[in-house]
Amino acid sequence: MNGIDDILQRQRCFFAGDFAPRTVAGRLDSLKRLKAAILAHTAEIEDALWKDLRKSPYETYVTEVGMAIEEIDGCLKRLGRWAKPERVASPVMLFPSRSRIVREPYGLVLIIAPWNYPFQLLMTPLISAVAAGNVVAVKPSEYAAHTAKVVGTVIREAFDERHVSVFEGGADVSTALLKQRFDYIFFTGSARVGRIVMAAAATHLTPVTLELGGKSPCIVDASAHIAVAAQRIVWGKLLNAGQTCVAPDYLLVHTSVKTALIEEMIRCIRLFYGEEARLSPDYPRLVSTATADRLASLLEGATILYGGTVDREERYIEPTLLDVASLDCPLMREEIFGPLLPVCGISSVDEAVAYINSRPKPLALYYFGDTKRGRDVIRRTSSGGACINDTVLHIVNPALPFGGVGESGMGSYHGRAGFETFSHRRSVLVSATWIDIKLKYPPYRNKLKWMKRLW
Repeated sequence: MNGIDDILQRQRCFFAGDFAPRTVAGRLDSLKRLKAAILAHTAEIEDALWKDLRKSPYETYVTEVGMAIEEIDGCLKRLGRWAKPERVASPVMLFPSRSRIVREPYGLVLIIAPWNYPFQLLMTPLISAVAAGNVVAVKPSEYAAHTAKVVGTVIREAFDERHVSVFEGGADVSTALLKQRFDYIFFTGSARVGRIVMAAAATHLTPVTLELGGKSPCIVDASAHIAVAAQRIVWGKLLNAGQTCVAPDYLLVHTSVKTALIEEMIRCIRLFYGEEARLSPDYPRLVSTATADRLASLLEGATILYGGTVDREERYIEPTLLDVASLDCPLMREEIFGPLLPVCGISSVDEAVAYINSRPKPLALYYFGDTKRGRDVIRRTSSGGACINDTVLHIVNPALPFGGVGESGMGSYHGRAGFETFSHRRSVLVSATWIDIKLKYPPYRNKLKWMKRLW
């Protein structure tokens, strides 16, 4: 695609030339323009997300627009401090030199966004990349076409195309972009596509951040506050109709509280969305009929405790609780990414920990129960992030890096972590010339003992 080649070449030339946004002042100005454009088009963003995922204006603001604005505001407040060169100590053997770390932009960055939070998961890394001084190419998801169009409008209004370019289209556009040479690639999506992205990046030895997913477990111990646990689990699971990478994927519940928890979760579902969630203006839809078909297939042969209604054409699946008798069933093998929640009884937290540690490392881990025991569970397991007595909310705090580990991803962002992700830490040594110690120069005879003393 020659058009892609031409645009990216203009961006490289722009970065190499008199590129004002490389300065902190220029970056701040760019972020202010982006914020103004987002606020100016908020109504269009809400309309687009309703059409793509039937998100309510409230959920759109809280999980999409609001998070982007908060990310910008954090950068506006702290960027000067983040970008300041960091002085570090120099050993005596380097006298008379001074050492510092300079954070500089990588150059041309590619950001490939997913469809489940199509605005926020494009804007948040974009904000970090711009704050770090890069030029950026973004690829919105074609599966959220209405949002992709608004994203294009916002970006073109806020940026010179040589600074931030938008490439709309399908998989062919993503494939063409991945054949290009970038200085950094940031991808959010499935592990399957993540492997494709990483393989393409390896061609040019391009560093990557992969924000993937996986089966995020939720342990409910006998000591849990059942009413609070049920409410927070149901909210975290059904946010965006379960199409959230950090949603609780399955529950491991102590058998002594399993029945009580199920009853309380059913009560919460009805409280949140009414007797028929289909009629609730607050319950989103699946992204496609193909997604509905995939999730419906997981219901075949399953023991349904609540819900189970499927309307393929409306892209609707009712909030559904499923009883899991075996940890080896199909529901426990692949990420669900929808409003189906398997519930499995356990005899102890040790059993839950052993099962979690036998599986690939998840993007998130949740524990409900005694706080001290929760900290012990976190110590004995590994995940991208974790919450004790809550779900999902760890990603809302910009002071906490968000990212995966192992098969759930690599690298992190949000707040300062995002700025660091898109910045190269360059080591700089400045040596004075008023004295030149001869100890390092040949001939070395009789110098070794002095060098050993200084080392």
